[in-house]
Formats: sequence, C-alpha cells, structure tokens
Amino acid sequence: MELKEAKQRFFNQLGQWKIMALGSSVNDYVMVRNVSCLFYNEKIYFKTDKNFRKTQQLFQNPRVALCCGGVQVEGIALNKGLVIDEPGRTFETLYKQYLWGSYNAYSHEEDEILIEVTPKFVEIWDTDEDNYAFQIFIDFDQKTAEVVSYDKK
Repeated sequence: MELKEAKQRFFNQLGQWKIMALGSSVNDYVMVRNVSCLFYNEKIYFKTDKNFRKTQQLFQNPRVALCCGGVQVEGIALNKGLVIDEPGRTFETLYKQYLWGSYNAYSHEEDEILIEVTPKFVEIWDTDEDNYAFQIFIDFDQKTAEVVSYDKK
C-alpha cells in the first residue's frame, strides 16, 4: 500500500471527529482519559483546560498515544495557545458543528487551549472482504506504509 493511500484510509476511518482515549506519561506515571478530537490538516486536535492534570503532563512530556475503534496513534502534542486565537478559528467552527453540547457546556475562553497532535506512527486493525484481519502500519517520519496479514489462512 502506498503512503498516500494509507494516510487517506487512516483519516477516512477517523472521519470528522471521534472521542478517543488519550494516553500520556510523566516520570512513569501514566494516565488515560477520553478527549473529543477533530481531524484536519493531517493532524489531530482537541481542546483542554490549561490547568488540568493531563495538560500539565503534556507540557512536561509531549509524547502521546490516542486510540479509538481499531486505530492507534503515537504522536507529539503541541500547545497551540487559546482556542479563540487559532488563525481562521477552524477548530472552534468544527467543534461547534460536531460537538455542540460539549462546546456549549465547557468552552471557557480564558482557560481553553488547543492541542495539536502530529501523528508519528499509526497502526490500524481492519478486516478484508473475507473477514480476515490485517494491520496497516504507517510511519510518518520514514514515510512508509505496510500491510500485514494477521490471520489469513
């Protein structure tokens, strides 16, 4: 599989938004929690309160993992500043569109920051038309994609 096709499959499988499990770690203390993610510009975005424990962890160690529905992502998180300061306000627009309830309940402009995750390595579990499992490995740094059969007879 070509890299371009693998990346397209990855982002198509995620769609416009997903609730994903976010894993982070500092000094061997690991945390996992759900975050509401949006996908654009070949990146993963979520907002968080700048005072939360997860945010403080991300400031100390930007290496993260995200997981949802057979898609596993390893990446680097970057604080992009206040949600309302994003040029073009793409996140805010999409968040209102897809996650209105959360936007309305939890958007506090003075504390909400935008986190951008750049995927570094992705593993996708899927099945073919005969229901045989396979994996797709995408290495964004090496610019490679590999399909590996898991249980094909």
